[in-house]
Amino acid sequence: MDRHTQIIEVVEKNPGIKFREIMRETGMKNGVLGYYASKLEKDGSVKVERSPGQTRFYPPGVPGNEILLIKNLRQETPRQILSSLLQHEMLSFSELVEKTQKSPATVSLYLSQITKDGIVECKLVDTKKKYFVKYIETLRKIIDKYHPSLIESSADRFADTFSSL
Repeated sequence: MDRHTQIIEVVEKNPGIKFREIMRETGMKNGVLGYYASKLEKDGSVKVERSPGQTRFYPPGVPGNEILLIKNLRQETPRQILSSLLQHEMLSFSELVEKTQKSPATVSLYLSQITKDGIVECKLVDTKKKYFVKYIETLRKIIDKYHPSLIESSADRFADTFSSL
């Protein structure tokens, strides 16, 4: 199998995969992968999202709103927050801290991120802020479409939760 095909297959099986993860999966060195990844991006075979400190790769047909969801599902704390919200529909901040078993500062950081991304919204219920997932059906569709590769095996329980909803 040539390197182009190898990279494309890894990206298709693992949307949102990071550059270093592709290196591990393929056994390619940094410079070699950089060369081929650049060629694949230029010819439209992969979509690349760059942010400070990380580069993520997606199959070319993945729409922007799905990219945001995939990126957040590939991170442990946002995935736990989203899982908790999908299981319980609406939760307060303190309930999210309890469900995720993360520090309030950590939950606050990631909750702000996924709220800013437009994935989670907040509304006042009985004078208390409650958070909920804005695009429940889209999120379920993404989990069905990319499971198990999107969500690591340690999160299989997370995906199982959605198939039961």
